[in-house]
Amino acid sequence: MRIPASIAYIVLYVALYAAFGAASPFWPKFFETRALAAQQISLILAAAMLTRLVSGPLVAMLADRLGSLRLVLAGSAAVAASAAVALLFADRFWLLLLVALVQAAALAPTTSVADALSVNTARPRFAGRPFEYGWIRGAASAAFVLGTLITGQLVGPADLTAVIWMNAAFLITASGATALLPGQARPQRSPSFAVSEMKALISVSQFRVMIIASALIYGSHAVHDAFAVIRWSDADISTSTISFLWSEAVVAEVFVFMLVGPELLDRFGVRGAAVLAATAGIVRWSVAGVTTSVLLLSLIQPLHGLTFALLHLACMRMMGTLVAPSVAATAQALYAFGSGLLTGGLTFLSGAVYASYAGAAFFPMAALCVVALPFAWFGFANGRD
Repeated sequence: MRIPASIAYIVLYVALYAAFGAASPFWPKFFETRALAAQQISLILAAAMLTRLVSGPLVAMLADRLGSLRLVLAGSAAVAASAAVALLFADRFWLLLLVALVQAAALAPTTSVADALSVNTARPRFAGRPFEYGWIRGAASAAFVLGTLITGQLVGPADLTAVIWMNAAFLITASGATALLPGQARPQRSPSFAVSEMKALISVSQFRVMIIASALIYGSHAVHDAFAVIRWSDADISTSTISFLWSEAVVAEVFVFMLVGPELLDRFGVRGAAVLAATAGIVRWSVAGVTTSVLLLSLIQPLHGLTFALLHLACMRMMGTLVAPSVAATAQALYAFGSGLLTGGLTFLSGAVYASYAGAAFFPMAALCVVALPFAWFGFANGRD
């Protein structure tokens, strides 16, 4: 007997995001234990980021072209798990770089293809009950934190092999979990499918504007993600307090995904949700730029639930309305590519801006959210249901 679709997707997303949480915070330290210099570590991380930007859309297009999203997702997760294990046997810089790039290329499409599958499944109503994407994504965020906490208890200062095995085990579980997902029709593809469907997708003006709006708001997190902890530490905020402030944002993200977000979308529609996300970004980064008061920071950190989680839910709701199932993976990959490209560029620039202006570096991030407001209003004009 097949398990409910919502449970199958929770298993998939929990395994996938637990794999990310178990490894992503620890990769720099793992490479350091392999006797790599700081410059070599930064090169591996930067090259992996660029590889993900390129691989994500290409593999997602292949998945749409084959009409077999589950197979591509399972294969990508399995290859990424194998590459993780291979890192244990790589003992030279160029070999470590090669294996890391293979894993980055395999991991890149996993979230886009998983989101394409879940959004496609959410179009109908299963067994008379709504299939809510927010429940799935909220469980994923919680799993990321849990994966990080578990791995943090298992690793030592000089031995991070637990990172590899945890990452690989969760990825293999995610690969196997694709067998639990509800089956989808496998349409026949003509040789010109990729070109014609891509043109049709890009020709949808609301889709283009949605990509711009989401990239601007997600990109506005760049200074916070790169320098918030440094700014708070320089202000003599204790490590435990910093941990609390960071945890607030994660808890808010899960809370919005699973509880508040779907209700806000139903009440205000995707346009209202996107405008609220941009407005929250303006408030959040403006306050962050003028103060390091723990009280005020504790009040704005939960806005992450709006600037990230609510916006992501709105975008997924828009995808379900605007994007044909036949190009769902490609659309998800383009959505991720837009925000990833802008965030990467802004993260690079934020170093120089923060070095010169310290906390005032948050003000350009608030300005990005101001610019995003009209895009949020016009790009999310429809797709209320």
